[in-house]
Amino acid sequence: MVETLYLAKPRGFCAGVVMAIEAVRSAARENAERGERPVTVYHSIVHNRTVVERLQREEGVDFVEDLGVMAADGGSAASDTVVFSAHGVSPEVRRRADEAGLTTIDATCPLVTKVHSEAKKYAGRGYHILLIGDSTQHQEVLGTRGEAPEHTTVVGVLGNRKHDPALVHPDAVEVPDPRKVVVLTQTTLSVDDTQRTVERLRQRFPELVVPPADDLCYATKNRQDAVRRIAPEVELFLVVSSATSSNGMRLYELAQELCGNARRIEAAEDIDPVWLEGVRRVGLTSAASTPEDLVQSVVDRFRRANAALEVVEEGEWEDVAFRAPKRSAPGGGRR
Repeated sequence: MVETLYLAKPRGFCAGVVMAIEAVRSAARENAERGERPVTVYHSIVHNRTVVERLQREEGVDFVEDLGVMAADGGSAASDTVVFSAHGVSPEVRRRADEAGLTTIDATCPLVTKVHSEAKKYAGRGYHILLIGDSTQHQEVLGTRGEAPEHTTVVGVLGNRKHDPALVHPDAVEVPDPRKVVVLTQTTLSVDDTQRTVERLRQRFPELVVPPADDLCYATKNRQDAVRRIAPEVELFLVVSSATSSNGMRLYELAQELCGNARRIEAAEDIDPVWLEGVRRVGLTSAASTPEDLVQSVVDRFRRANAALEVVEEGEWEDVAFRAPKRSAPGGGRR
């Protein structure tokens, strides 16, 4: 029987996710009040199936992977509203939205926007960009690379468990001029693996520029640090995360590495009783896109099984908030 449950802190929604979800809800309600067409989100607003399903059900939000679907949907283009997901989009996607006459709301996480700005800055100075990512098809990587595709090579993370043949191994990277190389990173990677990858690249390119502001976001690092604190205390580590969440999968991999017995679940009902046989101490965390009620449903499951369950929760919540994004009319004007 599980006697102690260690709750990671912080866990769950980060400031960027809160901002993005609230942007969608606010836009959907504003459109409904104005009698305008429902809001559409380009790609999943965050990588969590429950969040997407709730926005569809509660706010009537549509999700698309092709803006052409909106442009061909009939009706007045001026009343069409598209929200860009927290992962960011490329300039090409923005151009297509503008050409289609769509009102846009940019819910890109500001920390991702920072990486986009660095990509544009260094490409403009003639640098070749080594963008460290866990997949060439991750939306964040697609958006950042799209800022300067001809100047960017997407480099795989040392220790990456995904098989993406398009990723270039750090030892196989070739650049036009080794004196003008900069490294940028996807924000949701393993902190340790990314540091090792940067050091390997620095060995190959001694003049490699590493921007002073760490591209790995504070929420990614804080959640991984919380897992590190808990892992030595537990016999099983549960990570509440969708399989599509990059930061969630990095939490799962870290928990598995440190604890030796980790499981990824999407909700309490995914817990297999076999996993709990002989287990007295369990760790619990969640991805930055996982709703807290899904975590609490896991806590409730263990409390029902043991009324004397001890719940240990240490650490600090993050005190960060991002400003709500504004609507932009076609052509870049505000609405």
